[in-house]
Amino acid sequence: MLDIEECDAARLARDPKFDGVFFVGVTTSRIYCRTICPVRQPLAKNVTYFPTASAAEAEGYRPCLRCRPETAPKSAAWNGTLTTVSRAVKLIEDGALDNGSVEGLSDRLGIGERHLSRLFKKHIGASPIQTARTVRLQRAKRLLDDSDLKIADIALQSGFGSIRQFNACFADTYRCSPSGYRKKFR
Repeated sequence: MLDIEECDAARLARDPKFDGVFFVGVTTSRIYCRTICPVRQPLAKNVTYFPTASAAEAEGYRPCLRCRPETAPKSAAWNGTLTTVSRAVKLIEDGALDNGSVEGLSDRLGIGERHLSRLFKKHIGASPIQTARTVRLQRAKRLLDDSDLKIADIALQSGFGSIRQFNACFADTYRCSPSGYRKKFR
């Protein structure tokens, strides 16, 4: 719930700390704004507050053309292409590349495979495949540390296609075999 008094104070002060935290709807014009909007302040009786831009639009308000509330901090437009990369990383963490391909991942995101790879390089500094490999290795390492599962079960639960692939990736990254790691650090 939004505190009306706090919202009023932030609106009247045009406080940038609240930019994107809530939105100001003007009932007489049916326009919603950011707290920092430079337009003349409406009367308090003509103001309503919304927690999100979507909530304002769902009530029939349209965005202000001066402050452009759709570009407020914390919105997808504010984050730009980082939003797409964040969605991709979440899908990778959920196993999208364990059995799928980068092409399938990019199709799910609605962009091309090459563009997805460029975005990963720009924002993460690694390709989607390298990111998936790191996620799998981190899963496997946690299982090695915290469970008594067999190495083969850990490899499959971590998303590796085979035990051989798991052993090779693990040895390449940690400079020892999974069983050697378990013996050494348990």
